Amino acid sequence: MSKQDDTPASTTISFLNCIDLSTPDVQESVSLLKQACLDCGFFYVTNHGISQEFMEEVFSQSKKFFELPLSEKMKVLRNEKHRGYTPVLDELLDPDNQIHGDYKEGYYIGVEVPEDDPEADKPFYGPNVWPADGILPGWRQTMEKFHQQALGVARAVSRIIALALDLEADFFDKPEMLGHPIAVMRLLHYAGQISDPSKGLYGAGAHSDYGLITLLATDDIYGLQICKDKDAQPQVWEFVAPLKGAFIVNLGDMLERWSNCIFKSTLHRVLGNGQERYSIAYFVEPSHECLVECLPTCKSEKKPPMFPPIKCEAYLSQRYKDTHADLKVYNKHQS
Repeated sequence: MSKQDDTPASTTISFLNCIDLSTPDVQESVSLLKQACLDCGFFYVTNHGISQEFMEEVFSQSKKFFELPLSEKMKVLRNEKHRGYTPVLDELLDPDNQIHGDYKEGYYIGVEVPEDDPEADKPFYGPNVWPADGILPGWRQTMEKFHQQALGVARAVSRIIALALDLEADFFDKPEMLGHPIAVMRLLHYAGQISDPSKGLYGAGAHSDYGLITLLATDDIYGLQICKDKDAQPQVWEFVAPLKGAFIVNLGDMLERWSNCIFKSTLHRVLGNGQERYSIAYFVEPSHECLVECLPTCKSEKKPPMFPPIKCEAYLSQRYKDTHADLKVYNKHQS
């Protein structure tokens, strides 16, 4: 299908700043990123080092998984560590406006930690759940490689964010931050339902992400919308155009807390237009023990810290619990 056929009719398209990770002009990148963070909290990242050929392979493998029969997908159902398959309607992101959960299915893959490792006891850590190799040969290896490469992109972006907040470039590289991160990728599939906000039907309900930043790779189908001012009434929504080979990056709630609301996380949602849509979200959060508290460069006598310090592990656990179905629901269905 041609690009013009995919572009939504009579809607606003948001034009985002584009950060080229290959440029030697770091100050230009910092300036563009700072402007984007103050304006809308979303921007593109290009020339990030992951080849287009490999990105296409990851999308191809993702599609192969979602094309499996539901009975096969349910064998790798999401566990209590948030690894594995999430069925349609599993997640409810905007309970005030949604009558059902999100019309999307997903697959969580996190940092691989062996079961006998003491670290595996922590929330969001542990072994991943994988489809049987006989069903999807090479699938695990592809996803593990992408997880590793995307973390490298996230670290590169975090260095520019640090400079934009007047911190040392390696501020987020510390062991308690992105040295040992909770980095979770999620394959996503929207099957082609048509969303209708007036009836509370969404591909993904309005929400802000929980962590530091999110990297999003998409196919060429429109669907993602952002609301630049979450406090505005009525809210104004704009589509974000897919950009081939780029990541769409958005700021998360933890960065809003860290920066004392200088950089704000941005509400976003997905509207289905009747076309199948695939995307891959890569959520980047610091280590479990990281204390998220106002950065020294973001507070003053006139602007004291707006949020109390909170441990990353406690914050994330609560946010996931608030938005995902209780796993007992599936136990009942399968018994």
